[in-house]
Amino acid sequence: MPYATTPGGVKLSYQVRGDGPPLVLLPGQANDHRWWDPVRADFDAAYRTITFDYRGTGESDKPDEPYTTRGFATDVLVVLDELGIDRARVYGTSMGGRVAQWLAADHPGRVTALVLGCSSPGGAHGIERDNGVRRSLAQPDRAAAERALLELMYTPGWLATHPGPYHTIGDPGMPAHARRRHLAASAGHDAWDALPSIAAPTLVVHGTDDVFNPAANAPLLAGRVPGAELRLIEGARHAYFEEFREVASPLVLDFLAGAAL
Repeated sequence: MPYATTPGGVKLSYQVRGDGPPLVLLPGQANDHRWWDPVRADFDAAYRTITFDYRGTGESDKPDEPYTTRGFATDVLVVLDELGIDRARVYGTSMGGRVAQWLAADHPGRVTALVLGCSSPGGAHGIERDNGVRRSLAQPDRAAAERALLELMYTPGWLATHPGPYHTIGDPGMPAHARRRHLAASAGHDAWDALPSIAAPTLVVHGTDDVFNPAANAPLLAGRVPGAELRLIEGARHAYFEEFREVASPLVLDFLAGAAL
């Protein structure tokens, strides 16, 4: 398993597949690179895809110290530097979209095209999930809470015909402290003031039926990033990229092919 090491000594596990121009794929909160397993082949055919395990997940180190989405973006750069990659396309979903915002805003020379999926600007301007969603996820019955999360990710029809395993409901190997640190990182995200500085061509994608990260965040992002395109996928929930793969993957691939020259 290859690793990149941060200046602070944190080892980050990364994975590379395919051939072609580099494309970084960033997963959601408390998840490792396996988030992308169901759809990664769609991108491997055209790109050299790069994933990594956030600190606290997968095979990466799990220090018990504050994590931030901006810090995760710096970790992405450590991986790219290890691979000798100066510039890459970046596709981030959920918290990965928050990380991607910082990557593109803070390091514009490193990002040639940007896709922000089911994401949010965070902070005072972001639209938060409602209290009913929060209560469903905080149930003391772990099985019930997991079922609630699945129903936020996928439609009932999908769940009825796809029994799993599911790769979007958290890395089961994470220690409790890392889960708390990831939650705090995502909750503390606020890139509103930085979004107008993003120079990369940007596509914002969101499912219309996403209440886990409300779909109202999509037009906020698209309106804040200069020249961003907005595409909504009708009927999709949070894991639009998996359940609506036949729509989402071609949409993103078409954008990337035309955006980064």
